[in-house]
Amino acid sequence: MGQTDAFSTAIFLKMLSFFFLPKAMKLKQFILPLFLILLTFQNVFAQLTSNEIKEESLKELRTSLKTFREYLSIPNNGKVDEDIQANLEWCKDALESRGFKTKELMSGFVPHLFAKGTIDPKKKTILVYMQIDGQPVDSSSWNQESPYIPALKMKEGEEWEEINWNFLEGPIDPEWKIFARSASDSKGPSMAFFTALDILKKTGNQPSVNLKFILDFQEEMSSPELADVVAQNKELFEADGILIMDGTRHISNLPNLTFGARGIATATIRVFGASKDLHSGQYGNFAPNPVFSLSKLLAAMKDEEGRVLIPDFYAGIQFSEEEINSMNKVPEDLEEIESELGFAEAEKVGNSLQEALQFPSLNVRGLRAGWVGNEVRTLIPSEAVAEIDMRLVKETPGQRQIDLLKQFVIDQGFHLVEDEPTIEERNSYPKLASFEYRLGSDPFRAEMDSPFANWLKSGMNYVFGDQYINTRTTGGSQPMAPFINILGVPAVSVRIPNPDNSIHAPNENIRIGNYLEGIQTCLGILTQPFQ
Repeated sequence: MGQTDAFSTAIFLKMLSFFFLPKAMKLKQFILPLFLILLTFQNVFAQLTSNEIKEESLKELRTSLKTFREYLSIPNNGKVDEDIQANLEWCKDALESRGFKTKELMSGFVPHLFAKGTIDPKKKTILVYMQIDGQPVDSSSWNQESPYIPALKMKEGEEWEEINWNFLEGPIDPEWKIFARSASDSKGPSMAFFTALDILKKTGNQPSVNLKFILDFQEEMSSPELADVVAQNKELFEADGILIMDGTRHISNLPNLTFGARGIATATIRVFGASKDLHSGQYGNFAPNPVFSLSKLLAAMKDEEGRVLIPDFYAGIQFSEEEINSMNKVPEDLEEIESELGFAEAEKVGNSLQEALQFPSLNVRGLRAGWVGNEVRTLIPSEAVAEIDMRLVKETPGQRQIDLLKQFVIDQGFHLVEDEPTIEERNSYPKLASFEYRLGSDPFRAEMDSPFANWLKSGMNYVFGDQYINTRTTGGSQPMAPFINILGVPAVSVRIPNPDNSIHAPNENIRIGNYLEGIQTCLGILTQPFQ
């Protein structure tokens, strides 16, 4: 029997008994129990309407942004112990003040913060993942006093002008932005979730699910200890699904659920020339320049349309007709995207941006050889260095892709050394290089049609109707594989920040309209029943 049927039956029985009871017993036997039944089912069915979600989010926005400002003011470089501890303490207070019990989980001297609320065995349980750390900063490259002094800005022409935080006391323009490290990646999403919890409490509502949290303070370092933390605390993390509060929206900036993420592996290739830098006048045309060897090697890795030429790099990737249709539903105009990003023609790895994200990528993220600009010198550099990153999908695991890349370097005629080549090696091999690599986050992908996925989609639909999108995967990486592999549950990310947010770069920001919709998104999801 469903809750509605049970409620109707209880009311009917009480009404029937009313006609057969003495008057003196009616108040005690009918009115009071009926009141308790009504109160019980009021709590069962209490749910904010879509309009109430939007109204309450607006009412709470000003207070939330002020707290957000305080949150962003805490430096959060995951390589700095003091930063980790300061953010851990702030988040611990934030969760405990909202009724959650917290516990620090250590692995390799790196703390992680776990929290959980009251567990109702009749409800499903959701584990909420939050990234708290941010990329290192170069304060001199920011258009404000400091990345850790949040700046409220409005756009004047093509420039963003800083305005006083007192402007929040009046009407708040959704086009204003907050500039600070981790405004988007990812303190903004976590603060939106905290605010949704505040609104539920103030309106006398409860989340429709049990909530657990895991807060990660080294995500930007690929969460090196997270897998051990999960393995050591498997029972603690048991859940029916993982909600990831991290990631940027699709370029359309529509509210967005993303059902997977690419993994990452990195490599450093050093190509060696002479044992020291040489004068280009004295030794030009005689001493080989390693820049040309490295350039030829890199050029051999891709064709003119951007497809990777390393054998088997794309092996195993296939799409069903349903998956292609799902990707085609995402609103994308190729020419518009090219124009907005500022290049003439996209690479031909996929037929669209969405399709391109389903393949592994090969990127040269940095080059070094000699000096440039005011420091330029007439030298033949002794070495040339390329930093490579490869984004991975489920069908292309990191070790496989690294092995393919390494073999490709060897096949191009390079002799690989462990570190600096010896004199004997320099005298024996005309093409010398070293190859170092690191495996980061593994790729993952959740089903787009499952009870967990449908629960999330119902929450999005409740608030935004059909004005939201579902994307199969994101181009970036998230450390969810340990949870998925060990716990055996799906993970899906709620995308809140605006796509022009400059994450990882100077002048990272979040649009206030996106922040507001993030609060509404969390409320929509947390008010829907998860069966």
